[in-house]
Amino acid sequence: MNKNSNISIGKGCGPFLPEDARPVGISSFKRPNLLVMPPLALYIHIPWCIRKCPYCDFNSHESKSTIPEQQYIDCLISDLEYSLPKIWGRRVYSIFFGGGTPSLFSAAGIDTILAAVRARVTLDSEAEITLEANPGTFEAEKFRGFRDAGVNRLSIGIQSFNAQHLQALGRVHNDDEAKRAIDMAQRNFDNINLDIMFALPRQTLAECAADIETALSYNTNHLSIYHLTLEPNTLFHRFPPPLPDDDVAADMHEMIEARLAAAGYDHYETSAYAKVGKRSRHNMNYWQFGDYVGIGAGAHGKISYPDPARGITREARFKQPKSYMEQAPLGLSNEEEKMISAAELPFEFMLNALRLSEGFSNNLFIERTGLPISVISRELQRAIELGLIESDPLHVKPTAKGRLFLNDLLELFLLSEQS
Repeated sequence: MNKNSNISIGKGCGPFLPEDARPVGISSFKRPNLLVMPPLALYIHIPWCIRKCPYCDFNSHESKSTIPEQQYIDCLISDLEYSLPKIWGRRVYSIFFGGGTPSLFSAAGIDTILAAVRARVTLDSEAEITLEANPGTFEAEKFRGFRDAGVNRLSIGIQSFNAQHLQALGRVHNDDEAKRAIDMAQRNFDNINLDIMFALPRQTLAECAADIETALSYNTNHLSIYHLTLEPNTLFHRFPPPLPDDDVAADMHEMIEARLAAAGYDHYETSAYAKVGKRSRHNMNYWQFGDYVGIGAGAHGKISYPDPARGITREARFKQPKSYMEQAPLGLSNEEEKMISAAELPFEFMLNALRLSEGFSNNLFIERTGLPISVISRELQRAIELGLIESDPLHVKPTAKGRLFLNDLLELFLLSEQS
């Protein structure tokens, strides 16, 4: 954002390196050596939507006919069963139903999925179970059914409370439906996130502020506030709408940060704000480079193994629901499976951990990558010189400038892969 390009360079000491751990080239490490397994989560993808939004680049598909709910549920269960040998003995700490629009499924369907999960994995007694819901895709009885099935956190895709902006975004709900959805949710759930977007087509600063004030009036535990971006392979990318310029978008971002801080929300991640103790456990696991099994069409997963020969592996399921449902019952749901090389691990870790305002401990880097912190000493030093991070003997965190120019900061570690 142009108006913030003059932020002063932050100060910080260099990365802490014991005498026996001076800079070591990443090429010296062929395999990560993991001494502790990361926490494990489960992601369940429901790929169907009523209508594809013009800004959306997620794996979602318009439901042009009746959704094959039971067939898809059977495939999810098969997919999970075939994944079990990869995670034997490990406890699952969170579940997230994402999409698409998971709330298109019946409450009985969600109950069947969760019952199957409980029968096959050890689910932590305090597990966070989140379901994404869009206004207009549920009613009060369905909400109660989701709660009774075991869902204990809702994430509602509001995006805006302005009727014109909702129409410009291609949303299927209007402003009144958005408000009714929150009212219904609050009668059934204590833990709720609202998704809000800013820098919308022709949005003014005053209109953005009105959205934020309306969101705050509901006093939910969590707010996810995203800057609208024109992602490749979306309708908005092919036919760009008139968006606020960089300076106006920066004003919106500053206003949002200040207003939410005043309201008692901790800006703990790039787009996430939470009340004390209400951070998203599932997403924190992503950002701290934890493990997750991803089941469902287009779902991604990350699994770590104690055996260095297997290392840390990324998986991606078939994107098209038809292909996924053909392959999952055969145990062949993975379209891609790749072990992350030692050279790629620092960037993979930073891509997640540097989104956190508090950064990460050196020990977390060592524990989750199986590599010594010394392999990124040169990149850390360069980031410090540019005022993008600050570091002490135990911890690394992005500066205010580093959070603002996160892509520039991450690029330093992307280049390290070629070192």
